[in-house]
Amino acid sequence: MDKPSGPTSHDVVARVRRVFGIRSVGHTGTLDPFATGLLVLLLGRATRLARFVEAAPKTYRAVARLGVRTETDDRTGAPLGEPADPGGLSEPRVRETVAGLAGARRQRPPAYSAKHVGGVRSYRLARRGRAVELAEVPVTVHRIELVQWRPPDVTFRATVSAGTYLRALARDLGDALGVGGHLVELRRESIGRLSVEDAVPLDRVTPDTPLVPLRTVLGDLAAVALDDAEQAAVRHGRTVADRWAASRTEDEPVALLGEGDVVAVARAERGLLRPMVVLEGA
Repeated sequence: MDKPSGPTSHDVVARVRRVFGIRSVGHTGTLDPFATGLLVLLLGRATRLARFVEAAPKTYRAVARLGVRTETDDRTGAPLGEPADPGGLSEPRVRETVAGLAGARRQRPPAYSAKHVGGVRSYRLARRGRAVELAEVPVTVHRIELVQWRPPDVTFRATVSAGTYLRALARDLGDALGVGGHLVELRRESIGRLSVEDAVPLDRVTPDTPLVPLRTVLGDLAAVALDDAEQAAVRHGRTVADRWAASRTEDEPVALLGEGDVVAVARAERGLLRPMVVLEGA
């Protein structure tokens, strides 16, 4: 789905439920209401595969506005502190600072996020006026590059690991430049091998909209084609031999293919493929 700005990710799910007349619909990675771009929806039994899609790297095009911090680290929050003038920053310095955000790092999630604090979402505590200081978490910025510097706005593109907040990247960029900053635009361009260029705009979804094969959705996973006997075993949750075990890392998820599409996702384990999720009737 190519999500427009405005609706929540849950709103998109609700729309798809109505259009297809199916209750079991889920998304794989929330986009804030003002954000746009790729939102992968899984229907029926495919909802059980969400964790494998969510684990794939994601690419975003983002715009950070320098000079103002906000309580949410994006444009929806109230300003914090006195504004600063970023006009004196040179493009080489901005480019270098953007590039410096790449690599493995520890990131403090925004106070207004879905992280749990004592069993309660942190954004709920923040809205109640509770001070929320979330612990830093390990994330990886695989690639990041400056697209445009037009003061006070920095446009950049980043490919990041699961759990990385682009709002926090915008905040950290502003802090590194000494002027503060927050996120004002965000578009998700890809999740793994899935691209927003192939997505369907929300207002064009109909009951006849074709669904994407599960093998395409799980395109980042290694795959093994099963024979009839192996398919029967896997459908009953039994392990099968991994004919390509030498090429895998331990605990690597592997898509198991039947005649038509994905039958199950298994975990590579000492020369075996142990089913984690079995899709009956796949």
